[in-house]
Amino acid sequence: MKHEERIASELSINPKQVIATIGLLDEGATVPFISRYRKEVTGSLDDLQVAGVRDRIQQLRDLDARREAILKSIREQEKLTPELEKKINEAQTMTALEDLYLPYKPKRKTRASMAKEKGLEPLALKVMDQGNFDVQLEAGKFVDSEKGVESEEEALQGARDIIAETINEHAETRQKIRELFMKKGIIASKVLKSKEKNADAQKYKDYFEWDEPIAKIPSHRLLAIRRGEKEGFLSMNIAPEEEEALEIIERQFVKGTSEASEQVAVAVKDSYKRLMSVSIETEVRMESKKKADEEAITVFAENLKQLLMAAPLGQKAVMAIDPGFRTGCKVVCLDKQGKLLEFTAIYPNEPQRDTTRAGETVKHLVEKHKIEAIAIGNGTASRETESFVKKLGLPSSVIVAMVNESGASIYSASEAARDEFPNEDVTVRGSVSIGRRMMDPLAELVKIDAKSIGVGQYQHDVDQTALKKSLDDVVMACVNNVGVELNTSSKQLLTYVSGLGASIAENIVKYRNENGPFKSREALKKVPRLGGKAFEQAAGFLRIEGAENPLDKSAVHPERYSTVEQMAKDAQATVKDLMTSAEIRKRVDLKKYVSDDVGLPTLKDIMQELDKPGRDPRDQFEAVQFQEGVNEMKDLKEGMKLPGVVTNITKFGAFVDVGVHQDGLVHISHLSNSFVSDPTQVVKLGQKVHVTVLEVDVSRKRISLSMKGDAPQVKRSEKRTRSNKPTPKKAKEERNPEGDLQAKLAMLKGKFGQ
Repeated sequence: MKHEERIASELSINPKQVIATIGLLDEGATVPFISRYRKEVTGSLDDLQVAGVRDRIQQLRDLDARREAILKSIREQEKLTPELEKKINEAQTMTALEDLYLPYKPKRKTRASMAKEKGLEPLALKVMDQGNFDVQLEAGKFVDSEKGVESEEEALQGARDIIAETINEHAETRQKIRELFMKKGIIASKVLKSKEKNADAQKYKDYFEWDEPIAKIPSHRLLAIRRGEKEGFLSMNIAPEEEEALEIIERQFVKGTSEASEQVAVAVKDSYKRLMSVSIETEVRMESKKKADEEAITVFAENLKQLLMAAPLGQKAVMAIDPGFRTGCKVVCLDKQGKLLEFTAIYPNEPQRDTTRAGETVKHLVEKHKIEAIAIGNGTASRETESFVKKLGLPSSVIVAMVNESGASIYSASEAARDEFPNEDVTVRGSVSIGRRMMDPLAELVKIDAKSIGVGQYQHDVDQTALKKSLDDVVMACVNNVGVELNTSSKQLLTYVSGLGASIAENIVKYRNENGPFKSREALKKVPRLGGKAFEQAAGFLRIEGAENPLDKSAVHPERYSTVEQMAKDAQATVKDLMTSAEIRKRVDLKKYVSDDVGLPTLKDIMQELDKPGRDPRDQFEAVQFQEGVNEMKDLKEGMKLPGVVTNITKFGAFVDVGVHQDGLVHISHLSNSFVSDPTQVVKLGQKVHVTVLEVDVSRKRISLSMKGDAPQVKRSEKRTRSNKPTPKKAKEERNPEGDLQAKLAMLKGKFGQ
């Protein structure tokens, strides 16, 4: 089957769509550009389908490259038979290829290779034939002191070593054992006795004696066990029942009950225990880790997408406050474009409690800079600072809202922050970031390494290359979906525009600083190194507010301006009229403008864009209001009902901020009155929710919440304690709805183990 046909089958699309998409990708087109501006070519594939084609064709091309390397290697060894070549060419996975190559793969010295050097291979082959002969007598023929074979038993041992390696390298058998591991393998973890009392090991206490099928273990649990092993607190192994594995191999290799067959049976056990089980377990570890990584990365990517697409306040004058106690609150004032106007510090909280002077300062700055909204970071002293601000009697039109400040400190010490504010300290930079997050989360968060934003699960344990690729895809998709204002966007934001990248983005900012604002998209072509291909890929996603050509502030691509101009001409109107008058647009017959290059999908997109030029697909901003008087964990009581906001979503539930500086976990079993298999079916990041407090553990900083409509108050007698905690086996049967293991609850705010 050709690659295009295979991909089409896997993705349930037409082979012609795959061929067209691969062609565009090979020409250098990006996923956002293809899915937005080449719908006629691809048959209207969306960005996920285009990315799927991109990733799969790369995997298959990598497979082909490895196939050619293997064929070349075996050919050079003069061991390539027509049958083997056929098998290699028909192999559909990298694992199958490597299994076929294993007998021919250059390897270090092994017991088998040393036995072959002693001339014992003919004995091994005769034993494997399992004829009816005297094994000891035959082995005696190979006793040779000069070759290092001193006895019949040494000769037989060498022959068994050769047989064991042959069995281990048998592709069909390896695949059967691999399938057994994946289907019936049990993952078991135990605490290292020397670390059982270690304080740091206690976060893995639920895994001190744990086992469950590898086929069923959730990704977060596997990653937790692997982290415990990596940190030196746990040991972990994966294996099926040994008897079943040996039976599979014996059926393949033991052909009778002769003396030779008995020797082969001994070699089978040795091969499995010493070679095959070890290598297959390593493979299963890698494969299960890959699967867990994919699940974790999917969760992280979806969370990041929701976070980046959070509702923006928009262009309003903002005061941002980074709250604190002893060191005071850092206050910055930003204009409608996010430019820093002024900064200072106030001390309204303990120990100074200079509320009078702090209040006067805030009121003065609000009036001086015509502040329309106040953003307060949700870290230390946030609720106290929020309460102070709300009691100042500011105009009711001034919005006061909490803003998630995760990663703001990372930004404040970054190169991007130093470039923007070379003369300000990190506290000022961090406060600016908080304010800008309220104005436009997407534009500000792209400046921060996505792993530092505080969403997802076990992001530091997964494959970092795969994680970066996935998150880059998400950021690029979000940036291009929203569109970028060319004359105000940062270098970091421009980097993610289709076709640009860091180097061209930097050149754009430099050109803008030296020559003033861009007056048209066409002027982009004057930017150094921004050639025709980059312009084609990027132009449609860049906006210019106030441009002479009104289409320059829309998502209509410059290559289609002539089509729009013809529509306006035929309607006896201007392009601006076409964009402002629904009546004129209704008179446009789209079928009239269909050509070899432009089809109805693109024409319909154009009409939607003319209706709302440069429309922002994000929701309207809405401030979160927490419960008055509930500022710390000690204020929480079981059964209390509170408003909150979803801050993180994992496979096992959602974390919710209720305004006490510590997020609570709504376990998946408490997200809804109905059964839920995926938390994203119920909640999304930034969603306002109402929760009921189930349990509070101040000492361990853990809060258990419920979103069930009739969430019952948990009775103390029902709580799990160390003394009545179920055994691992029983725990697996019960799947306690209040937490599904200590490792989950300990991952509050994504800081588990960090």
